[in-house]
Amino acid sequence: MQNKNKSFLLLCFTIILTYNLTQAQEDTKQGKFYGSLQTNGNFFFRDSAIGASNTPQYDNKKFGAESWLNLNYTQKDLDVGIRFDLFNNSNIVNPTGSFTGQGIGAWWIRKRINKLEVSGGYIYDQIGSGIIYRAYEDRPLAIDNALYGIRLAYDLKDDWKVKAFAGKVKSFFGSSGPLLKGASISGFIAGKEGSNWTLAPGAGIVNQTYDDETIQKMVATVSNYKESDGVKLYHNTVATSLYNTLTYKNISLYTEGAYKLHDVYRDPLALVTLSNGTTTLGKFRDNPGSVIYGALTWSANKLGVSLEYKRTENFRYRIDPFAQGNFGAINFLPPMTRPNTYRLTAFYSAVTQELSEQAFQGEITYKVNKNLGLIFNTSHIDNLDGDLLYREYYAEAQIKLKKKWFINAGIQRQVYNIDIYLTKPGEENVQTITPFTDILYKFTPKKTIRFECQYLNTKQDRGSWVQALIEVGLAPHWILTVSDMYNLTEDEEILNKHPELREKTHYFTAGGVYTIKSTRVSLNYVKQVAGIVCSGGVCRFEPAFSGVRMSVLSNF
Repeated sequence: MQNKNKSFLLLCFTIILTYNLTQAQEDTKQGKFYGSLQTNGNFFFRDSAIGASNTPQYDNKKFGAESWLNLNYTQKDLDVGIRFDLFNNSNIVNPTGSFTGQGIGAWWIRKRINKLEVSGGYIYDQIGSGIIYRAYEDRPLAIDNALYGIRLAYDLKDDWKVKAFAGKVKSFFGSSGPLLKGASISGFIAGKEGSNWTLAPGAGIVNQTYDDETIQKMVATVSNYKESDGVKLYHNTVATSLYNTLTYKNISLYTEGAYKLHDVYRDPLALVTLSNGTTTLGKFRDNPGSVIYGALTWSANKLGVSLEYKRTENFRYRIDPFAQGNFGAINFLPPMTRPNTYRLTAFYSAVTQELSEQAFQGEITYKVNKNLGLIFNTSHIDNLDGDLLYREYYAEAQIKLKKKWFINAGIQRQVYNIDIYLTKPGEENVQTITPFTDILYKFTPKKTIRFECQYLNTKQDRGSWVQALIEVGLAPHWILTVSDMYNLTEDEEILNKHPELREKTHYFTAGGVYTIKSTRVSLNYVKQVAGIVCSGGVCRFEPAFSGVRMSVLSNF
């Protein structure tokens, strides 16, 4: 029945698109058809020395791929879209597993009728900064939690808008789990003529109702708990938030407060005693949760300052309390660390803590003159018991010399709680110092060469690393790259814990990117060490990789 429904849906979209494209041929101003294709392919070369082994791809399948094809059509107040997803022996969902499947990954219809906007299908949206609700996609982390349902948005007078939605969270080629409902109201208030301030207030509410299957599964789980560790179950959970953006001259202040009523969630670090007397990690809790978040920015002439603060308590919010990792997330908690882009400065990334986090981040940018800019950043994260989770100090200079040399040089200092972030109990916090430099030289406006070098120094975990990269740019078509990453540690204690480091492996990457018009093709040989990959504070562990990676991205 499900396949029949998908076939019928695809037929309906085909009819709609064919009709509108036919009409558009008669009047080119009537509508616009556009789309995109993204395809990733991985060829796996087994290398047990670095841990690239013992997964289906390395053992027998040897190849994995993912592809997304988007087709969109807009005409006046109508927007129609469909996306076909394909996974072939893919490890994007589970880095140590293999997933194969294909089908309609998303479809949507949006129609505006005067002040009312009606949306149906798979919908991406958020309330405020996303603390109580954010439906979004992040393909490198295998996140696609669109709402499969209906959304109504109505424009009120004086720059106010109200929205309401209902549906279920996307699950590959359909939807699953409890029913999700929500609403929000947001607006804009300006001072009298000549005043320098504005307000953009808003409020939102989200409710989920667990289905009988989920409740029965929770009952079966907590019934095995010792009586003193008992958990109260709830069919409904409600989360609310109030938020506002205040601007005054060159100052902007965003504030948001969120509260979640009693909800069943899994604490992966909490011990629970079972009725038979044994203990295990992963206790279910039923505490209410809260988040306080604020972001202040100020700029004047050559100086810019930004400050952020966030306090999080028991705010794990999943459509399914049994969901692991990033799957089934209803919300998104803003990260409180700098989005580092260099390989070694991002080697130890702080995963946003949903249950216990108090964090501060500040950044200062200063433009000394047209040839020199400075960046200073610091972040500090504790849990609510006052234990240090993460600390970072970062400084960077951006230098321009004679219109041909562009130099970024800086240093990073980190303290990283490897027990919490990588679940390595008993190991001391990792302390790093990472200097780096990035030098670009322009031979001509179309021919460039870039050299990048980083050195991560630490006496903990896997010891010290160095990375170097050379990149040649031949605009407008080619970018050619070769890089190497190498472990320098000789510490016997570290080598005993990580015997793979004794091989003194060179982690080479070599390849290129070819761009023609709106199509970009890349092909690289990659040997990559295992580590954490993050995007916006959301992270996952990636095992070591050895093989060839290719990708195609085309817009049309």
